Amino acid sequence: MSGRLVLFDLDNTLLAGDSDFEWAQFLIEQGVVDREVYEARNQAFYDQYQAGTLDIFEFLNFQLKPLSRHPRTVLDEWHRQFMSGRILPMIRASARALVAKHRNDVRVVITATNSFVTAPIAREFGVEHLIATEPEARNGEFTGNVSGIPCFREGKLSRLQGWLAGRGQTMASFDASWFYSDSLNDLPLLERVTHPVAVDPDDRLRAHAAARNWPVISLND
Repeated sequence: MSGRLVLFDLDNTLLAGDSDFEWAQFLIEQGVVDREVYEARNQAFYDQYQAGTLDIFEFLNFQLKPLSRHPRTVLDEWHRQFMSGRILPMIRASARALVAKHRNDVRVVITATNSFVTAPIAREFGVEHLIATEPEARNGEFTGNVSGIPCFREGKLSRLQGWLAGRGQTMASFDASWFYSDSLNDLPLLERVTHPVAVDPDDRLRAHAAARNWPVISLND
């Protein structure tokens, strides 16, 4: 064994907010989708995620369809505006410091949010690797469908194992492993690392962490 593996959840962990939710709100503000219909559904899906009742495929159908209705060049320009207007204000100095503390480790952002939204955010943090839900694309344009296993709950663990296998590794290849997360949805992976850390956790994860003597930290400046 050698080295250390450090996994970071993104939304409400490294970010002081949810990039998935904010992307949908951004599209509403751009007039790309209908405010009355889309805003209510966006909030409902977010509430279901928080409650642990989210149907990931129903949500992805909602979230990925707008990507299929616009050329990639337009989407990329919107994302640049989204990064500067919504994401950068959600990146705290404490989150950057946490990532920097692990600069000598193998660092991975692992998130249920799709890679179109999250890849530029991972780059902003300087994290070398991203495991995210993958939107299907053909000839560089999005189809509105998901590709492969969504990176959510048990799927997050499956996607990590597949990524490691592609590197000729397993979790046991590392001397130690960390996972920083805010959500009970991430329990399958939290229970597999040697150092699970609850970050500004929801009430259910906070109780779970307390029962297992997991560290609880806050990145709220």
